[in-house]
Amino acid sequence: MKITDPTILQYQEKMTKAEEALQRELGTIRAGVANASLLNRVNVEYYGVPTPLNQMAQISVPEARVLLITPYDKSSLKDIEHALLASDLGIAPMNDGSAIRLVIPQLTEERRKELAKQVKATSEKGKVAVRNVRREMMDALKKAQKNGDLTEDQLRDLEDVAQKVTDNSIKNIENITAEKEKEVLAG
Repeated sequence: MKITDPTILQYQEKMTKAEEALQRELGTIRAGVANASLLNRVNVEYYGVPTPLNQMAQISVPEARVLLITPYDKSSLKDIEHALLASDLGIAPMNDGSAIRLVIPQLTEERRKELAKQVKATSEKGKVAVRNVRREMMDALKKAQKNGDLTEDQLRDLEDVAQKVTDNSIKNIENITAEKEKEVLAG
């Protein structure tokens, strides 16, 4: 479906941003496999400035459950180790003098179920965000109709398009969620 109405396009963009935010949020949920996005929120105090870890070091995945952090500046190794210990990752870093290894522990079945619930809760927040954007979009369309910019028929047609855009966005969120749940629950 080709959408040309600028109001709907504007709100569709907001819905897409909500989907992307959900994807980023779900990327930080540890699923028992190494993923560099786990470290996106880690900031290292570097010369008195909080610096994102991924700007200070190369992060690679040499094995399925291992993250290897190789700093560009070897003198920052201790600072990176300290930042990892202070973070909410709950994984003890292993410093070998030139790089840091993070071994992602195997998840228990109980922990997997907890994470799946967390994924569902995060997904629900994404759906609420999309529904809020839909409400804003409907209000904008009704206001445009009240101002005489739209006829009753145009309003009804645009409301139908708006609902289809919303349904599509919700479906995208459900697909993203299903993918993450599968990843979390996989043994």
